[in-house]
Amino acid sequence: MTTTRRAVLAGSAAVATGALLGTSEAQARPRPETKPTVVLVHGAFADASGWNDVAAKLIRENYPVIAPANPLRSVATDSAYLASVLATLSGPIVLAAHSYGGIVVTNAAAGNPNVKALVYVAAFAPDEGESLLQLQTQFPGSKLNEAALDFRPYAEGLVDGYIKKEFFRSVFAGDVPKATTDLMHAGQRPADARTLGEPSGAPAWKTIPSYYLVARNDQVLPAAAQRFMAKRAGSQVREIGASHVAMISEPAATADLIKRAAR
Repeated sequence: MTTTRRAVLAGSAAVATGALLGTSEAQARPRPETKPTVVLVHGAFADASGWNDVAAKLIRENYPVIAPANPLRSVATDSAYLASVLATLSGPIVLAAHSYGGIVVTNAAAGNPNVKALVYVAAFAPDEGESLLQLQTQFPGSKLNEAALDFRPYAEGLVDGYIKKEFFRSVFAGDVPKATTDLMHAGQRPADARTLGEPSGAPAWKTIPSYYLVARNDQVLPAAAQRFMAKRAGSQVREIGASHVAMISEPAATADLIKRAAR
């Protein structure tokens, strides 16, 4: 055999061996983990920016994240809107909600097989027929009452509710710096007053696993009410010493619970 032919055969063998090794290594190498899309839903007197620090932590770990605007017009309208957003997403979804956003996700997720987990952050998790006002006043301790609110008509027969400046920090965000809460107050998005008494529909938490971050220092939704709803839903619970806006004052703990749900 000539030297040239021996070289060609040796080279072919090396290529074949390399290809086999490459195939074997590719098969042994774990596939990249497919992470669910995390949908962050804000509540009343706030907007999606309240989730910014949580979203940043999730995005750094390569979670797909969206934080849609919650219309805050009515439970039925807002739930239908969020359901339409969810319908545009493919693959698994983790829904995380704050405050009033909880009643929205409870309704919007029902019947959507892509929603794999619900995360309630100091949020309402009503059963069918329950309203926000019913749950907020079921246990003592809420300081979000009529005296703390400004009501402003915005259409014939319709009224929006805002938290007054003198109550905003102490009631809504007592563990957030005043400079920040002044901006939050100025930019707060009001909720239609009808949302307080509007009954919820069949709850998604009866068929979808849920997680609950209880804010022990909450002056809007008493911690006792949060524990009651979490226990009833069979949620995995974490408690933290935070105000109502736990996702702002404790973004790491909030993001950790969302990641636990995502796993």
